Amino acid sequence: MSDVTRRLLELLAHLQTGRRFSGRELAARLETSPRTLRRDVERLRDYGYPVTTQPGPGGYYQLAAGQALPPMVFDDEEAVATVVGLGVLAASAPDAGGIGSAADRAFGKVDQVLPKRLRARATAVRATVEAAAQAVPPVGADALATRAAAAARHEHATFRYTSRDGSTSQRRVEPYRQVHLHLRWYLLAWDRDRADWRTFRLDRISDITVPGTRFDPRPLPAESAAEYLRDKLAEPRHRTVVLVDAPADRVADALKFADLAIEPLGTDRCRITTWVDSFEWLVLNLAFLDADFTVEKPEHFRARCRDLATRLAHAARGPG
Repeated sequence: MSDVTRRLLELLAHLQTGRRFSGRELAARLETSPRTLRRDVERLRDYGYPVTTQPGPGGYYQLAAGQALPPMVFDDEEAVATVVGLGVLAASAPDAGGIGSAADRAFGKVDQVLPKRLRARATAVRATVEAAAQAVPPVGADALATRAAAAARHEHATFRYTSRDGSTSQRRVEPYRQVHLHLRWYLLAWDRDRADWRTFRLDRISDITVPGTRFDPRPLPAESAAEYLRDKLAEPRHRTVVLVDAPADRVADALKFADLAIEPLGTDRCRITTWVDSFEWLVLNLAFLDADFTVEKPEHFRARCRDLATRLAHAARGPG
């Protein structure tokens, strides 16, 4: 691929985010001069991409929205990432008529919108990459889009919600974010009747309506919706901090289904912070690592380890 083609693809990738970029910012990102940038923008316009320009001190470049564009342009890595992402989503959410079904349909046709040069590569990836199917609650693509539109436009939403015990309630909310965590989809919203933030499982929401009334957005209750959700889900569980004499990637692989953060402390040591329902589950999985570890917090986890050690030592003595 020539330097010009590669630079045009990178420029287009930035512009397709929908953001406004100053000429200085784009030139720095592309590691080129403002003059070359202007020529590249003109090349994109010649190819049919409607790049708008605002001159002056507050000037910017932006790809115009709401107009017909030429076929989608990917670089090699983006094409592979798109095909793999669709395949994983199709396998992890194989519900009929839901987002998994939509991803599966897109997975089978994405190569049709790729440049000829990339079609063979995308077809090869699609034919040889498989993701194991997982049983997850179904979430419809239309419902995701409806909530997304309401959150983006700051519009109220109402829906029927079914709780874990099967009881139902009518909820009136200000929707903010939809979060995917631990193979589940959640809605973070301000509950208007309870005057507090709430998270809702999307597969338990039904009969959603958006009446069109608007609200003034509130600041999120955390740095991100995902962080808030993770903290809320961790509240009833045990927080533990453990030093492990093993590389961070090895520990992450052994505890891949745990909710944890890993801090590497050199090449052969790391600190993990995790939230678990059972100390026993964690200590056994750490023991299977065949590496020394030290419990920093909490004290009752250390006490539980001592109890387990006594029991195991007794078992190792054998009969008699």
